[in-house]
Amino acid sequence: MSSTVPFGSICQLQNGRAFQSSEWAEAGVPIVRIQNLNNEDKTFNYCTLDIESRFHVNNGDLLFSWSGTPGTSFGAFFWNRGLGYLNQHIFRVDIDHSRVEKNYLRYAINAQLNIIIEQAHGGVGLKHITKGRLEAVEVPLPMLNQQKRIAAILDKADSIRRKRREALTLADDFLRAVFLEMFGDPITNPHNFPVGTIRDLVSDVRYGTSAKADETQGEFPMLRMNNLTYAGAMNYGSLKYVDIAEKDRHKYMALDGDMLFNRTNSKELVGKTAVFRAKQSMAIAGYLIRVRTNEKANTTYLSAYLNSTHGKLTLTSMCKSIVGMANINAQELQNINILIPPKSLQDRYEKIVLAVEAKRSLYQAAENDAVALLDGLSQSLLAS
Repeated sequence: MSSTVPFGSICQLQNGRAFQSSEWAEAGVPIVRIQNLNNEDKTFNYCTLDIESRFHVNNGDLLFSWSGTPGTSFGAFFWNRGLGYLNQHIFRVDIDHSRVEKNYLRYAINAQLNIIIEQAHGGVGLKHITKGRLEAVEVPLPMLNQQKRIAAILDKADSIRRKRREALTLADDFLRAVFLEMFGDPITNPHNFPVGTIRDLVSDVRYGTSAKADETQGEFPMLRMNNLTYAGAMNYGSLKYVDIAEKDRHKYMALDGDMLFNRTNSKELVGKTAVFRAKQSMAIAGYLIRVRTNEKANTTYLSAYLNSTHGKLTLTSMCKSIVGMANINAQELQNINILIPPKSLQDRYEKIVLAVEAKRSLYQAAENDAVALLDGLSQSLLAS
């Protein structure tokens, strides 16, 4: 087994600068925030000030987000998007090249994330770790030639994972393109479809139950706001359970094909929308709205409309003046304007979506296998 050393003994950690909103600009040098580390679609704030060089980041720099959500933004990332200014909550990891190879160190410290999270403080979602505690985390340190061999093997496994992820992204891009091809831009309405409101298309709109859910006890899984993704998909992780009286099940259970709408969240996330597709019915929490359509629409079209660029902008504009948690209630949801294309066209779109989702589930399984391969290799190689 390789000897281990404290993380801080083979690198120096430079924390970012606490930029004030008054220092932001529309152009200039991008300020590298946590959200920019793992999502290139996230926008930048910029700065035109002459910032000290110790806060600069450049291509190839290893960064560590010490505040974030485990599984997404928490951990080590390479920066490859040009000159930037380092924001607070991120360390630039300046390594001792005589002792450690940079790519190896990224894998080695990320392999310790479970231990790091145990050392971190914060709530269920957001975690923070202090500089001292991170520096004290032990990482294996074999000889440099062995580090390079391990990093090369893990790079190959990570390349497989990225390709699987790209397949999922392409599926999402394809469905967005199909939506625009079939229905046109909702703003310009090139097909001259009738315009109505969501109220015209629904037969049943209900809030979920306020019953308290339990981690393990309860007859039915309960869907909460975290089970809907911003991209418009269902995520069945982190389920809780609840008992629903038989007389109330028609009110609080989601059935295959129901649309779910997240009515309360931060103003950036309120309005998450997805179609529930599962053979097993599940209960829905009070922060969700269950929507069933009438003969004029199907939920696949309705969900895609709300998840389109136009739909997202509409939902954001409804919450733009709100500070903190935002809310869009059932009446406001039903008042949203929407194009009403022929039901036959909506049904054709739904068939395409269902076919792509079937493929997407295979892509997702392949990505999960690739992630498991990478994790397994990391544990094996970094413990040898």
